[in-house]
Amino acid sequence: MLKLENVSVAYGNIEVLHGVSIEVQEGEIVTIIGANGAGKTTTLRSAEGLLPKKKGSRITFDGTDITNMGTEKIVALGMALSPEGRHIFPDLTVKDNLEMGAFLRAKEKEKVAADLKRVYGMFPRLEERKNQLGKTLSGGEQQMLAIARALMSNPKLLMLDEPSTGLAPLVVKEIFRIIKDLNQKEGLTVLLVEQNAKMALGVADRGYVLKNGEIVMSNTGENLLKDDSIRTAYLGEKVYKK
Repeated sequence: MLKLENVSVAYGNIEVLHGVSIEVQEGEIVTIIGANGAGKTTTLRSAEGLLPKKKGSRITFDGTDITNMGTEKIVALGMALSPEGRHIFPDLTVKDNLEMGAFLRAKEKEKVAADLKRVYGMFPRLEERKNQLGKTLSGGEQQMLAIARALMSNPKLLMLDEPSTGLAPLVVKEIFRIIKDLNQKEGLTVLLVEQNAKMALGVADRGYVLKNGEIVMSNTGENLLKDDSIRTAYLGEKVYKK
């Protein structure tokens, strides 16, 4: 569904992605893990058309070359990003935030109304607070709103950037349960960037390890969880050699 080939991105004169290549197959949950500053967010923003790519980079989505395509066209093709830091509209109500997620679907009023009902079913707290301003929600509720807003574009691929940041463990568990349900019950393809490597690899079919702007390892989520180098570097575990 999504393929990045030799993607390089620079901020000014500083190159932060160096020939990154990843694939996401339809129906998968794929995660990218790595330390802060490794280039994880840049990878997602590049795929969504928010950053210019260097010559030789190529990105295809669902068979279409989107390397130099504008973000609004990429969203219309079926890719949605729930960004790091949530970036909800603080002075709009929950309902207005959700309707903004369906902005490009303005002519599909009945389908949008059905999707609004659907996301309220997934996130009951959002329905309870539908008339509250976004800024009055808790951190966990704002994260749910950011994910739900992305779902309102009716994506084929949902990209999530650090959905657990700053949230209490119980809320994180709930967010990851929802991600898994979206994939398993609705068949939604998910590309997940997450600092909580253990949670991410626990739900992922496959994972990539990004280090200093380069992919240094890829495997199934299960195998990466068992890898001693991953356990030491990203899971905070001590591995004792026999």
